[in-house]
Amino acid sequence: MKTTETPAPLPAESGAPLAKEDLPPATPPKEKKEGTVLNVFSHGVLVIWAIMVVMPLLWAVMTSFKDDRSIFSSPWSLPDSLHFDNWSRAWTQANMSDYFLNTVLVVGGSLIGTLVLGSMAAYVLARFDFPGNRFIYYLFIGGMSFPIMLALVPLFYVVNNMGLLNTIHGLILVYIAYSLPFTVFFLTAFFRTLPTSIAEAAFVDGASHSRTFFQIMLPMAKPGLISVGIFNFLGQWNQYMLPTVLNTDPDKRVLTQGLVQLAVSQGYKGDWSGLFAGLVMAMLPVLAAYIVFQRQVVQGLTAGALK
Repeated sequence: MKTTETPAPLPAESGAPLAKEDLPPATPPKEKKEGTVLNVFSHGVLVIWAIMVVMPLLWAVMTSFKDDRSIFSSPWSLPDSLHFDNWSRAWTQANMSDYFLNTVLVVGGSLIGTLVLGSMAAYVLARFDFPGNRFIYYLFIGGMSFPIMLALVPLFYVVNNMGLLNTIHGLILVYIAYSLPFTVFFLTAFFRTLPTSIAEAAFVDGASHSRTFFQIMLPMAKPGLISVGIFNFLGQWNQYMLPTVLNTDPDKRVLTQGLVQLAVSQGYKGDWSGLFAGLVMAMLPVLAAYIVFQRQVVQGLTAGALK
């Protein structure tokens, strides 16, 4: 007997009940993302803050390539031509080259000394327990909260009695002492996050404490060193109060002192283009350092939270 196969009725055409697995997946209702308003507000604040920070920098760079007439007649327009003579005039006639060299010597020497001494002190405070450990650590923290204005007068007499007044190396030592509290505080917390098993293995292999520190622990602390180095570089490069009090020799002025002198002298002469060129010269190294080491700064700041 021949039978004819009839196709199964479609779900839409038959009233037969559908199995649970045959039902099409239900589309979830569209839900409004939580925190959308907060995200828009926070991003808007960040955009406004970025504009407030970037616009003055761009305007200063743009103005440094204008002539004095264009600065006052059209301050917000682009320069009609690039006046590179503003930069050469500020570099040679305003002695910005000498100020720049003095600043590089002072900041370079103090930065190296701060990182070496600060990392050694932080390593000892973070890794070794001895009587007075916490007391010394809190002394460094207390140094961060001590206003530098209160120490200017006694610091002047101390530096003068030591014969270090108006000297490059005297200013380097003062910068190191000024930057050590924050450096020790930052690196102590960083060294505590590093694994101790590697140092213990080095001690088992016969390595001394100094070799373990310089060859093993210090390279592991590279992100923290770069981060605290950038912060110290920014603070020491822009330092004005300490060199003004301790460095009164005109031949040994740093950039901040030179910019003030340039503002006074060029203001009377009306050479505003040279003044803006000198300002950008002092500003570019700081921006370049932060742009180059931006990723390392972020890694150093977040490494302490990850163990």
